[in-house]
Amino acid sequence: MYRGRLERDLSLWVGKGLLGQETASALLAEYDSRPASFSLGRVLMALAAVLLAAAILLVVASNWEAIPRLVRVGGILALIWVVHIAAARMLARGSTAAASGLLVIGAMSFGGAISLVGQMYHLSGDEQTVMYLWFAIATISAILFRSGAVTIVAGFLSWASFAVYLQNNDTHWIGFDPWMVPIMAAITIALVRYTGAERARHLAYLLLIGWLAWLYTLYEEIAVALAFAIGGMVAFVLTALPLPRIASLVRSAGAAPAFYSFLVAAIGFLLLHIEIEDGWRLVVLGVATLAASVLAIALHGRNNGAVRYLAYTTFAAEMLYLASVTVGSILGTSSLFLFSGLVVALVAWIVIRLERRFSANAQSANGQGERA
Repeated sequence: MYRGRLERDLSLWVGKGLLGQETASALLAEYDSRPASFSLGRVLMALAAVLLAAAILLVVASNWEAIPRLVRVGGILALIWVVHIAAARMLARGSTAAASGLLVIGAMSFGGAISLVGQMYHLSGDEQTVMYLWFAIATISAILFRSGAVTIVAGFLSWASFAVYLQNNDTHWIGFDPWMVPIMAAITIALVRYTGAERARHLAYLLLIGWLAWLYTLYEEIAVALAFAIGGMVAFVLTALPLPRIASLVRSAGAAPAFYSFLVAAIGFLLLHIEIEDGWRLVVLGVATLAASVLAIALHGRNNGAVRYLAYTTFAAEMLYLASVTVGSILGTSSLFLFSGLVVALVAWIVIRLERRFSANAQSANGQGERA
């Protein structure tokens, strides 16, 4: 998809005389020489690794009573050693896809080994401790092999650990364990930065958002929703400030920090709307939501499409909601549709104006760069 768009843009620039044909061909050839972000072979290798790992876990779960204990333990340990040694050899040969598949099998086999030993020797302990240990082993493996595939496994294990906690504790906050969720999310983000598994960072951000949503279910108070809205907007503004350390981290993380921080703020505003249904506070909340959307578009709307469309959606939804609870109750249903249409037209006009401004700013910035 991107290659086709790039080829069309290069052809357009060549036709307008902005770029030479040789340069355009060289740029397209350079792009074609890069390793593909999507490879059917890699996907199939990953699926094969997951299926083999699932088979290992199912065999362990069957509790092979007919096989002596030492043979069972020796077999699972031998499997772990074999797949990791084979992965190291594959990495040395440059076969990253095969090495990633073997490392996934190795990471999953650790969980099977822990479960097997617990089954055979009736060791005391709970599922939560097993999940922590499994996550820690996957983290070590990802660091030693600098494996993006194992980083993804660690991200899913952090989700599984949180699910085990919620199931075993009936979704209540008990002890220190709930704090392990943001800790595991931070570890996953660190692994992403170390291994380069960029897409795995979404597992960590979504885990944090799920954890925050769970916190709200524990209290369901307006103060918690307000904390989400204010905290999310503060984090969002920080991603736009030209502070050297923060700016470098944000640039290296791409669009994710700004988008997810604003998503937390949008969730906070939504929860506040659930808590506040009428009165002057609703008007203040509506104005604050609209202002937050405009601020999001102003700070990141030009360069961050995810933030821009989320802000557009929030702005439009808020306008329609305010129209439904204010004008709609006075004018009736037919008038509500008429007013809603006018509101949508107004939102469309604002969006078009903003898009034109972004385009004009981009052109002026390019012009200044050429003059420099």
